[in-house]
Amino acid sequence: MIDDEFDLDEGFEADDFNADTAEPPKPSIITPDGREMYEHFRFVADKGQEMLRVDKFLTLRMQKASRNRIQQAADAGCILVNGKPVKSNYKVKPLDTVLIVMDRPRHDFEIIAEDIPLDIVYEDDTVLVVNKPAGLVVHPGHGNYTGTLVNALAWHFKDNPNYDVTDPRLGLVHRIDKDTSGLLVVAKSPDAKTHLGKQFFNKTTKREYVAVVWGRPDPAEGTVVGNIGRSMRDRLQMAVYPEGSDQGKHAVTHYSTIESYVHLSAVKCVLETGRTHQIRVHMKHIGHPLFNDARYGGDQILRGVKTARYSQFMRNCMDLCPRQALHARTLGFEHPATGEQMFFTAPMPADMQALMEKLKTINAAD
Repeated sequence: MIDDEFDLDEGFEADDFNADTAEPPKPSIITPDGREMYEHFRFVADKGQEMLRVDKFLTLRMQKASRNRIQQAADAGCILVNGKPVKSNYKVKPLDTVLIVMDRPRHDFEIIAEDIPLDIVYEDDTVLVVNKPAGLVVHPGHGNYTGTLVNALAWHFKDNPNYDVTDPRLGLVHRIDKDTSGLLVVAKSPDAKTHLGKQFFNKTTKREYVAVVWGRPDPAEGTVVGNIGRSMRDRLQMAVYPEGSDQGKHAVTHYSTIESYVHLSAVKCVLETGRTHQIRVHMKHIGHPLFNDARYGGDQILRGVKTARYSQFMRNCMDLCPRQALHARTLGFEHPATGEQMFFTAPMPADMQALMEKLKTINAAD
């Protein structure tokens, strides 16, 4: 198995660090098309190297990596020869330097199985769907090596002989932020992981989120288009860059207002792509940060006259929902084994439900 199995999901921007709490390691490579990448493996062809396709060259040197996986990596632009991306049919020459790169650092730690309760929505021999609570980090990374969803999955699958609990991703093909709640699908076999990864990459999955944002979007529904990439001012934040620019990656979020309150709104967000912090960044970009999102300024009172009564009301609301108000409510995908269209819905978590109920009680005079 190649490190991280060359996950193709656009939603797996997860950068193998906890993007909400730790300074990310700096990328070691900038590709010709401007992508920030991390070196995972390096091979230098010897002087007597015969002309050989790069996928075969790597298969011979990485015994646990299938040729299909390597070809997927090439298709995703993750194989560089002498600094340039190549396709799987590239012929390696003597002294060529072949790199395998990814958009996240390598894992250099052991996965520890931990008995952490899981809210399992669905499970069969091929997939597992979980409803992740807010506050649970999805996978180990710098500063968060234990107590994550991956550690919980390692425990859940510890008696499954067909599941590689040493895999740092443990079948994950997408992620949601630590303080975002909601649905995640986990693959229980390499083939299922490949199948699901392609669905996310090809944007055929269905993902719908509910968020509470400051203000009332105008228009009440619309589409946000703008590249998302690491902020040049604060590497713990993501930022929006012009569509088509060399900065960031293409990102599209569709939103529609579900309910309006006096100074906030509940909105439905449908992802067309899946970038790190995408909804949080896109909604801030159009002037409507997520309620209580400390990373992007939503933990400040951004609307309304800050009287003592109103300020106390909003502080009480923040106590009810002490994290960004974002929930991955629905998830749809094609079952990797049966081809059946699967669709799941997770109820609104108690903290967001309480917040939305309380917001209904504020009146326009406040």
